Amino acid sequence: MNASWAFSDDLPQGVIWIALVLGLGALGLLLFELRRRERWGAGIFLTGLVAVLLLLAATLRPVRVVSRGSVVGPRVVVLVDDSRRLELKDGEQSRRDAALKAVEQVKQRFSDARISVLGFGEGPPRTLDPQSAEEKLGHKSSSDLVEALSSLGDETGERPRAIVLLSDGRLSRPESGAEREALELAWRGLGVPVHTVRVSEKPPRDASIRAVKTAGAAVAHQPLALTIDIGCDGGLACGDVPITVKELRQGVEPALLASGVAQVKDGKATVELKVTLDRAGDRILEVAITPPSADTIPANNRRLLSLNVARERIRLLHVAGRPTYDVRALRMWLKSDESVDVVAFFILRTEEDDTQTQSDDELALIPFPVDELFMSLPSFDAIVLQDIDAVRYGINPHLGRLASYVESGGGLIMVGGVASFAAGGYASTAIGRVLPIELNDSGQPLDTEDFVPRYTRAGKAAPIVSGLRDLFGDDLPSMPGTNVVGGPRKGSVVIWEHPSLTAGKDPMPVLSLGEYGDGRTIALTVDGTHRLGFGQLATRAAGRGYGALWDGLLGWLMREPRYESARLEIVGGACVAGRPTKLKLSTLPGNPGPVSLELAPLGTSKAAVIERKAQLGDEGVVEIDVGT
Repeated sequence: MNASWAFSDDLPQGVIWIALVLGLGALGLLLFELRRRERWGAGIFLTGLVAVLLLLAATLRPVRVVSRGSVVGPRVVVLVDDSRRLELKDGEQSRRDAALKAVEQVKQRFSDARISVLGFGEGPPRTLDPQSAEEKLGHKSSSDLVEALSSLGDETGERPRAIVLLSDGRLSRPESGAEREALELAWRGLGVPVHTVRVSEKPPRDASIRAVKTAGAAVAHQPLALTIDIGCDGGLACGDVPITVKELRQGVEPALLASGVAQVKDGKATVELKVTLDRAGDRILEVAITPPSADTIPANNRRLLSLNVARERIRLLHVAGRPTYDVRALRMWLKSDESVDVVAFFILRTEEDDTQTQSDDELALIPFPVDELFMSLPSFDAIVLQDIDAVRYGINPHLGRLASYVESGGGLIMVGGVASFAAGGYASTAIGRVLPIELNDSGQPLDTEDFVPRYTRAGKAAPIVSGLRDLFGDDLPSMPGTNVVGGPRKGSVVIWEHPSLTAGKDPMPVLSLGEYGDGRTIALTVDGTHRLGFGQLATRAAGRGYGALWDGLLGWLMREPRYESARLEIVGGACVAGRPTKLKLSTLPGNPGPVSLELAPLGTSKAAVIERKAQLGDEGVVEIDVGT
């Protein structure tokens, strides 16, 4: 504790000096006057001195200051690499454990310092508690040292006197010459020494895919360039490293999109491969390398890349067996949509028709190019088969190829008519297995009685027909008969059903949706939907009903989010191996009940890896714990 005297803080220094000079001057004048007096001089001087001192005290207001203080140590920031990469073993312990032990040693060695422990990855550093059990595992997917130092430099308040860096040195940034300049700029902005502590004894012999970068957006049928960075560490001699890029699909073998060879020099290599994706929507690519046999970490030899593939235009193949009002309405609607590139083929005459000509050369019609069309199926986003006989027009030999097209991610709509479904020879074929309804080749294939379809409970809540229901509510026009089909397949959704015909014990489906492999299919058993645009009911919406229906059908087939009835997402935004994971299922409200979840790997395996059951509430949202 220290004690001292001081004058009032609200007086300028000049005023204090003037007051002291005036006080001394007054005493001087008093002494000068006392020289002339012979009596009471000492008493007068003492009273004058007291008066001057009291006047100065009243003016300067002196105070006694008592201060207590302590020595505060310097602020030291310990930056710990917060990436999951540090969970790799280095001998008996992981690099993460070595880093946390080093933090405790730094605290003990510099006990007088004020130490702040921060974890850095992507974004600003976060406060890290080495004693917490949650800190045994990394929290970030990268190690951005440039961002960490820049964030420290942007802080207000006291800056650190020193920085201690704990990492294995395999940083995400800096990784090139330009980024090293950014690191140096961030370090010079702090103006403090940076000390490094290694957390691994020696780097493992490892060949890895360090980064996969894309240039621009992924668009269906357009080449997309992938820039792949390969690295070799720990003295591993890599030489030429083969690279493959495959698209993972449900139920089929991965499709090889591109391959190449990386020539590794000085432990690094960069290869650019171009891939072309035929399907829009969410796609998963696997980028993999074939490392040397001495590679010790196989987990980083492949990377999964999630792409949301957009479409410049929807390319659609429309094949019809005969000209009808329904065929004409669909063709006019497709042609009116600038976002749809439609290729249409209609059968206008058969070999039995009498053309009243001596030779076919006099006709302008061309033969139906069935072989050419079905050999180029992957170039189309969706196929519409409308009232066309599979046997009569040579489609039957290509139905296996059409089923594989759907399984690989294509879309298929079959529209009713006198030559559709079982009446067109599609029962007991590969397409019969793809459609969302069962097909039977026994019994009457057609029912010619007029009827009005009705919405199912799922149909009343489905976004795919929300636009149509906004116009007409539950009302639908009368349909001129229907194809007779079986019940819905497992997992399919029935939107419309027949009011009197049945498939087993349930009403017969009229409009059904389903998925097969990576693709989607729609079964519409009537050929009278044109009455939504032309007819008494259509006048209520100025003919907009037909477009509202087909907007939803084609949008759902192309996986537009606004037409999806259910959404599945990862709680927390990321799924990390070895960590607990929860999935959030969001469906339409008002349909409570049990939910069954099956997770299966992409590829040919059909066995579910994880099976869970949950109860969906009335709000339509449930979280499902899938474990680690």
